[in-house]
Amino acid sequence: MMQFSSQAAPPQHTLLKPNPNNINGLFLDLSSPNNLFHNRPTRPWPGGFPTSSKALGSFNTAGCMEQLLAHCASAVEANDATLAQQLLWVLNNIAPPEGDSNQRLTSAFLRALISRASKSGSCKIFASAAGALAATASTLSDALHRFSAVELASFVDLTPWHRFGYSAANAAILEAVEGFSTIHVVDLSTTHCMQMPTLIDALSNRPEGPPILRLTAVSLTDGMQPPPLLDMSYEELGARLVNFARSRNVPMEFRVIHSSPSDGFSDVLDQLRVQQLVSDGEALVVNCQMMLHCIPEETAGTFSSSVGLTSCISLRSMFLKALRSLEPTLVTIIDEDADFTSPDVVARLRSAFNYLWIPYDTVDTFLPRGSEQRKWYEAGISWKIENVIAQEGLQRVERLESKGRWAQRMRNAGFRALGFGEEAVAEVKGMLDEHSAGWGLKRDEDDLVLTWKGHNVVFASAWVP
Repeated sequence: MMQFSSQAAPPQHTLLKPNPNNINGLFLDLSSPNNLFHNRPTRPWPGGFPTSSKALGSFNTAGCMEQLLAHCASAVEANDATLAQQLLWVLNNIAPPEGDSNQRLTSAFLRALISRASKSGSCKIFASAAGALAATASTLSDALHRFSAVELASFVDLTPWHRFGYSAANAAILEAVEGFSTIHVVDLSTTHCMQMPTLIDALSNRPEGPPILRLTAVSLTDGMQPPPLLDMSYEELGARLVNFARSRNVPMEFRVIHSSPSDGFSDVLDQLRVQQLVSDGEALVVNCQMMLHCIPEETAGTFSSSVGLTSCISLRSMFLKALRSLEPTLVTIIDEDADFTSPDVVARLRSAFNYLWIPYDTVDTFLPRGSEQRKWYEAGISWKIENVIAQEGLQRVERLESKGRWAQRMRNAGFRALGFGEEAVAEVKGMLDEHSAGWGLKRDEDDLVLTWKGHNVVFASAWVP
């Protein structure tokens, strides 16, 4: 675990006083929370609007914060700017961005709601507030860090969030490719091949000798890359990986496919079909690390059956069925175990709030306040929250589905679950021993699940045709 120097904690947050001349104090004219518009009727706060620090303190629990956020989202969707204003006033005062983990979580959702509100209907009045907020919120999602390869490798090692998937997938891959002299790994990963050095190292120690490794990395196009961001080209990254493999006596080829989840990674599938025509005796491994949920869950189209019924075609299911037709040796799917697919923003907000408290809670155990790494870590979470809440259509790439739903999709596509052996479990447990005691591991049918304080975080699954 990396060590960081501690810095002084930020000053204690104080309750903001409504001030019509201070847009940062309370977004627009809030000399009275019920007085956003002087020339239109206002709706009183249900049960009386809180105006004192003592009254606001009664809302300062995770459950109340979730309720306030949900009510605010409903008001935004209903274009009720007055009620939305009232709720934003309360949320702004009970959820400082430098507060405890629940307050920081709520503050990120507050920003996302302001961003959404500024785009629609009568709530467009918040546009100037959103701009002012973005200009002053330098510690959150307004400035994502671009990592060097060394920085990113150290960063992902700070927590099991990604390392869990690396360990489980590598163990499954090593078992599946035994006896193959050539291995083709297609890496659909949001962390830019950071899993590969460990896999290369393991392949170099095979009793029968290292295989030829052909690595295909998928780079997202259309500006759809979620954090973490990499501050180098994939060509440069590939050159470094090839040099590392050479140092381990592993012959390696690297190529990159620029593709988009918006069309179900059609470029990746097309090139794999071509490659399949010329490959012989090669193990094909498709490693999906938190990337498949970026495929939109809108339907790719509709068709009419012979009995006149109209059916929908899922882009995700189409991708998996096309993948199955390639007869891969192994497919690994590692992703976060939550559901952000609802078309209803309030339902999405509740689901995200009840999942994304976890990274805010964990960060307090391994990064001190004020550190650069903590700033980068929370900016990435804040970006995810804004994408879930404020974006729609193809711009909303954070569309997580639950472990059970992915398993159903895989079975429907013709895959069967492989499960994980004792060696894989031991490997993951050994990795978790390097981290804080809140992390845990459980087996759920054929899958492995990373937990935090007993709550599901990330699942790992392995599949064969």
